[in-house]
Amino acid sequence: MNFDFLERVELAGLKSHWVDWSEERRALVGRLMLAGQGHLFSDWELRGASDGAKEALLLEVVGVDQHYPGGVCGYVENSRRLLEVARSGENPFEGCIPQQPNRVDVRALDGFYDRMEALGARQFAKLGVVMVAGGLGERLGFNGIKVDIPVESIGGTLYLKQYADAILAMEARMEVRRPMPFVIMVSADTDGATRASLEGNGYFGLRASQVHVLRQELVPAVADNAGRLALGDRYELLMKPHGHGDIHMLLHTSGLARRLADAGIEHLVFIQDTNGQVFNAVPAALGVAGDEGVDFMSLAVNRIPGEAGGGLATLVRGESALTLNVEYNQLDPLLRATVSPEGDVPNEEGFSIFPGNINVLVIGMGAYVRILEETRGIIAEFVNPKYADAERRVFKKPTRLETMMQDLPKLFTAEQRVGVAVFDRVWCFSANKNRVADAVAKQLAGGPAESAATAEADFYEAGRMRLRAAGMEVEDAAAVRVQGIEFVPGPRVLLRPSFAMRLSEVRERVQGGAMADEATLILDGPDIRLEQVELRGCSGLVISAVPGAVVTVRGRFENAGFERVLLSGAEMADASVPETVRMRGFRMVDRGAAVFRFDEPGSYVVTPECG
Repeated sequence: MNFDFLERVELAGLKSHWVDWSEERRALVGRLMLAGQGHLFSDWELRGASDGAKEALLLEVVGVDQHYPGGVCGYVENSRRLLEVARSGENPFEGCIPQQPNRVDVRALDGFYDRMEALGARQFAKLGVVMVAGGLGERLGFNGIKVDIPVESIGGTLYLKQYADAILAMEARMEVRRPMPFVIMVSADTDGATRASLEGNGYFGLRASQVHVLRQELVPAVADNAGRLALGDRYELLMKPHGHGDIHMLLHTSGLARRLADAGIEHLVFIQDTNGQVFNAVPAALGVAGDEGVDFMSLAVNRIPGEAGGGLATLVRGESALTLNVEYNQLDPLLRATVSPEGDVPNEEGFSIFPGNINVLVIGMGAYVRILEETRGIIAEFVNPKYADAERRVFKKPTRLETMMQDLPKLFTAEQRVGVAVFDRVWCFSANKNRVADAVAKQLAGGPAESAATAEADFYEAGRMRLRAAGMEVEDAAAVRVQGIEFVPGPRVLLRPSFAMRLSEVRERVQGGAMADEATLILDGPDIRLEQVELRGCSGLVISAVPGAVVTVRGRFENAGFERVLLSGAEMADASVPETVRMRGFRMVDRGAAVFRFDEPGSYVVTPECG
């Protein structure tokens, strides 16, 4: 490489190191200089001062050069191109006509739903689960990884355990049992803690060999439209997350996608890190994907026009059509400019005709592996700078390129089919991502709180939906407001994955009965049967049974159960109170629930007199 540029620049600090560097290091710095990144070295001290910090900066650049397709200079080029698109206000959907996507409605828990679940269950042995878990719990006020937050506060089930339990339950329902692959994408922030949680908890019953942890690398922040990489301080490259679309690249570059396909995996389901209800829908979603013969299926929910979430639309341009997620701030103006002068308007049910994307995907491995090998899993990037001036020349803060896993269909050809399956929202989706103050503000603005308290309440509600579908009379408790967040506290129903992975299993195992108020029911085990069981008030019933322990439960149970105890203002500010309790504003206390555990196979009958 020609290094004549050194004669034309006043970079004494840089030049003082030149003699010590390898040809490879010199070539990298030379490429950076020619790519307009001389500012990275403009404030360097002479050799002998801060050499360790300088080396750390260069190693960070080397890391980007190695991990980003096209290297660090390719990242700069892509940044400039996409920033010009953003600055000009160019519409990425110019020329597209949005249409309602082809969708399968599986909101009703009826015979069709049961049929789709049965189809999906036959595919468990050919399924892999992929979770993107690169984020910390900072927005929740949690000093740790989000998957280590409890989805519910009675048993303290961590999100990570909930997902592992679901995988184990699906394995138990295979005709020939085999370990189901569980792929977790982590970031530099979550890598160590995720591995520690897995190892410290014995992989939550999974085999270590079936868990595959893939680490996502950060990308540099960009300071301006010229694509100048941003510095945190003199010798620190400012790095930011690249987005969950990196999962496709990692599955390819690791060789894992190909190995899973060769091992007989036919579908991957992609899930988020804090959505406790997701596996309620997975069996039916897998069935719909197979029944429709689609290569890529998005799980969706009904959304209200204007709701701050992406909408799934079929975008028609000429002879081509692509079903894709369109962000809400792009969907309304696109509609106004094309087919609907009023924008995104409600239908007769009050919902948009463009269902809401929840970033849960079912992808067929055949087409997926071919596309990954053709494209290296590189998903279309975008940039969303926040400008400080009307001319769009100055950023409020450095930005970065991002990529989203749901944009995979942008790589599809006409041969690949994309589908949408619409589920009941609470049945399959309730995010946990906002601290109390932010959740209150969102709820007051008419949106979902998406807090620990509401996610837990929705988790229980999904359990109530299962019992109602099985014929039990279940009445919701009156709504409460805790720390300003409103939710319905009960009845609290926890049907563990071991008890039921399919709705039809609940129908088979629950006969009649009733629940109301803030009663609690927890069932953990595959051979438990409820016959006319009744729980009211705060009464609690917990049944845990190993496989082979056939337990029949009958009668009306009355006890002190579990009490929801509100935190005082002092406790909310007390650092000794666990963060996972403070983020809810309450704790659950066992005041005398009826608890039965059966650790040996056999036949058992449980009645109120047994307690």
